[in-house]
Amino acid sequence: MYPDESDDRQLLRRSIREFAEREMRPHLLAWDEEQRFPVELVPALGDLGLMGIEVPESLGGAGMTRTGHCICLEELARVCPAIAVSVAAHNGLCIAHIARFGSDEQRRRFLPRLASGEHIGAWALTEPSSGSDAANMRTTATYDHGRWVLNGSKVFITNGRASNVVVVLAVTDPTRRSKGISAFIVEKDTPGVRAGKKENKLGMRASETSELIFEDCAIPDDHLIGEEGQGFTQTMQILDGGRVGIAALSVGLAQGAHEAALRYANERIAFGKPISAFQAIQAKLADAATRIDAARLLTYRAARTAEEGGPVTLHASMAKLFASEVAVKVADDGIQIHGGYGFVKDYPAERYSRDAKLATIGEGTSEIQRIVIAKHLKSPVARPDVAAVGGTVR
Repeated sequence: MYPDESDDRQLLRRSIREFAEREMRPHLLAWDEEQRFPVELVPALGDLGLMGIEVPESLGGAGMTRTGHCICLEELARVCPAIAVSVAAHNGLCIAHIARFGSDEQRRRFLPRLASGEHIGAWALTEPSSGSDAANMRTTATYDHGRWVLNGSKVFITNGRASNVVVVLAVTDPTRRSKGISAFIVEKDTPGVRAGKKENKLGMRASETSELIFEDCAIPDDHLIGEEGQGFTQTMQILDGGRVGIAALSVGLAQGAHEAALRYANERIAFGKPISAFQAIQAKLADAATRIDAARLLTYRAARTAEEGGPVTLHASMAKLFASEVAVKVADDGIQIHGGYGFVKDYPAERYSRDAKLATIGEGTSEIQRIVIAKHLKSPVARPDVAAVGGTVR
């Protein structure tokens, strides 16, 4: 635990950690090999408040802060990043979109069942031809006699099959590009929506990822979130919060990988002593601990900024970029420390490494995060004797 945290936050961290160790760790290998999201775990997640982390208590949620949200994801990911990413998508994308931009009626109708775990949420943005270029989507929503009719397909949707409620982004006015995109709430039992191909993934295999296909899927006009044409603007704001969540997940993943490597280094004897006594191993462990702490500080700074209502885009992108790349590095070094045992499934190192890579891709790739960060950098004050041209100074 971390001594600078309040007693309440230490208690929250401890309760999530104990739950993850008790209810999740014994099943990790089976869930990974079966490539199965354990829906039987959802009621327990709901009882712990993890299915409605920031949903107000008046709507059946846990009413936590953004920092509390990060603690939950960090501690879940320390044990099972795949479960953490499913919880992150449910809370930070689906629920967050409805809670932030939905009407009072939409919040009252959908949030209580999502927060309890009775329903599972998904968020459908990505398409085969629109990943980082999200505005290039092809899924359409056409208004027809008091209802919206959706046609198209989405890919790489976390909780795509298990979900009951999906927030879907679709084009309502193709002449306006990003300003012609709107957001809708779609219930999965609506005729015309179905889950397509389930992806066979490198990592995060206990979190299902699938296509969603819409064929003349008609939904009531009151399922539009906000006003028509606001969907893309809403999405950018939701992604800011989602990136803080992925940063927290990355911190937890890195922490879990580091603890596994440290434990192995203290137990593995070579040349008559634990390999943790060798400087080469010590350097990897020390660098990992330092990077994880730096990533955690960036992440919780972003969470605090969000709580205070400040502009979070820059802090969220910095936290997500740094923490996700730290997770990849720490997990990779964990395999190296384990040696041959890091390459087999008897030890957790290989799973952390496979899971880590997604963090640098989902919610905006590392390349996109660098673009976002660069756009927020202020130009240096011009000096009369210095002029920058093409990246050089003369």
